[in-house]
Amino acid sequence: MHKSLFEVFEQLIVLSNQERQVITEIFKPLELKKGAFFSEMGKLNKRVGFLVEGLVYYYVLKGEDESITDFTKEGEFVSEYHTFINQTAATQSIKAVEDCKFLVMDYNAIQRLFNEIKEGNKFGRLVLEHRFGIVVNQLLSLYIHSPEERYLFFLRNYPDLAQRVPQYLIAAFIGVKPQSLSRIRKRLAQSH
Repeated sequence: MHKSLFEVFEQLIVLSNQERQVITEIFKPLELKKGAFFSEMGKLNKRVGFLVEGLVYYYVLKGEDESITDFTKEGEFVSEYHTFINQTAATQSIKAVEDCKFLVMDYNAIQRLFNEIKEGNKFGRLVLEHRFGIVVNQLLSLYIHSPEERYLFFLRNYPDLAQRVPQYLIAAFIGVKPQSLSRIRKRLAQSH
C-alpha cells in the first residue's frame, strides 16, 4: 500500500531504507466509503492523508448548497493544510466521491516526518507549494472565468475526472445549477 506513496516521495527527495521504514510507521491505512467525510467543516482537523485509491472533493456551504473548491484523486495528498498545521477546526469539508483508501498521519506523525527524514522539510514545502498553486488557480478562476470557461477549466485541469465525478458535483464546482451545466455542455458540443 505504501508503494505509491514512496514513488511520490522519491520524485521529490531521496530516501534511505531507514527513512522508508519511518514513513511506513507513521502513515496508517484508512478506508472511507463513498459519501464519508475525510474531514468536516467546523470540526478539529486531525489528519493529512495520501490518497492511494479513490477520489474526494473539498467544499464549503453557501446556505444549503455545496460550493466545491477542489477535487483530489489517487496519488495526491489530502488535507486542509492550514487548519491541520494550526490544529484548528476545518473551514471546509472533504468528502469521498468514491470508496477511498488512504495512508494518513496525525500532527505528531508529521512532526516526526520533519525531524527524522533528512529532507522531510523540503518534501513538505514542495507539497505545500504545489497545493498553494492549485488553490490560487482555483481562486483566480472563480473571479475571472464565466461558468462556461470554468467548465473548460475543469476539463483542462481534471481531464480524467469528467467521467468519475457526478454532474451535480461538476456543476457545484463551476458555480451553476445542474440544468445550467447541461446547457453549457450542449452549447459546447454544438460548437465543435
